[in-house]
Formats: sequence, structure tokens, C-alpha cells
Amino acid sequence: MKQEMYTTHVQQYDLVAQDNLYNAHFERPNTLELIGDVSGKKVLDLGCGSGLYAQILLARGASAVTCIDASQEMIEIVKDKLGETVSAYAQDLSKGLPEEDDAQYDLVICPLMIHYIQDLRPLFNDVKRVLKAGGEFVFSTHHPFADYECSSSGNYYEKELVKDMWNTIGDPVPVAFYRRSLQDITDAMTESGMAMLALSEGKVNDKIREISEEDYQRLSTFPNFIFIKCFSMK
Repeated sequence: MKQEMYTTHVQQYDLVAQDNLYNAHFERPNTLELIGDVSGKKVLDLGCGSGLYAQILLARGASAVTCIDASQEMIEIVKDKLGETVSAYAQDLSKGLPEEDDAQYDLVICPLMIHYIQDLRPLFNDVKRVLKAGGEFVFSTHHPFADYECSSSGNYYEKELVKDMWNTIGDPVPVAFYRRSLQDITDAMTESGMAMLALSEGKVNDKIREISEEDYQRLSTFPNFIFIKCFSMK
């Protein structure tokens, strides 16, 4: 699914995502906590965006990072930033990972991307396929309870395409994503042959309070994202 935020406005997005409240100070710390030590690991970064995670993982000792994103514009930023230190290419991830070989990655990450995919099964099946035995998959996405506020059907279990306006870059930009139940996420995970190791609804740090007391209170009392770590049962 093409998104104006990640094509037309890539430069602005890259700039704000480096130090904004929801990406830099809420999502990223919680995802990185689940990821843990990456020393010597070969990592696949799905929905890599402008390469912010790839930069961190390389700095923390990952042996190799492959970056994939649906946006060619984002991939160009990754290549400009990181050059030959990563492998990076554009691909529609709803189709899975047809370019990737079996059992080659120690870790696959997917921050805030799966809500743009209607059917998770092709991607999750391929994540399991490309992971080594015991390899881990860490991803974050919209919390199903939070997205239920956007439901037009009133049926929590019905998957729905939501069209909204986000002001992430400072100006309203149209965004479309899929609202889904937690059951839909966990079914895709277990049917692929992966098992859950950890689930978090995110910890709110003091930096968020310094930026915005209102957002601090909201994130402290109402779920926004969900963070899941699972592993390949091979």
C-alpha cells in the first residue's frame, strides 16, 4: 500500500522520526528493549523506513543488516546514509520475502509496519522461513484496542481499512491502515510456526513527560502500540 507519508514526504519524515515523541521516545526504546543484544547477529529490517533502526543495530554490533521497504524513496535515503554497510531494496512486503533465502537470519525486526498489510500470513510465513532455528522476530504495531476507536463497523473482530489524517511531519497527511484484532495477529504468528516469547504494551519514559505532559498522561493510561517478540520453532 503506497503511503504519501513515506514517498512524497520522506525527507521530512526522516527528520522528525529521529527525535519525535511517538517514534523516537516511545516506540523505538520499547522495541529495542525486546530486541536486546544484537552482537554478531545477521538482521533483516522489514519496513526499514529511512534506516534509523539499521544505524542503531550496526552501532550495537550486528554483523549484517538487510533493509526492505515498500518505498523506493525510503530505500534511497537508506543507501545515502549507510552505503554498502547494508543491503537495501524496495519491495511490497504484503507478498512475503521472495528474494530472501531460507534459514539465514538470526533476527527479523518489523517496527510499525504490519498495520499497512491486509493479510499477514504471506509475510509471517516467510519471516519464519528465513529465520534460523531459534531465530527471533520482533515487531511493533498499533494496539488493537487503540485502533478500535477508528472502527466503523463496531465489530472488534472485523478487519477494516481505516483512512485518517496524521500530522507526524507537522502538516496533515492522509494515511490508510488496517485495523485488526489481537487474534488476527497471533493467529498469523502461530500458523506460521512461530511462538510468542514476550508481549509488551510499552513503557512510558520521563523524556515523553518533558516533551508533553498531555501525551505522557495519555500513553500512561491508554494503550497506543503493542510490541511482540516471537521465535522460530524449527
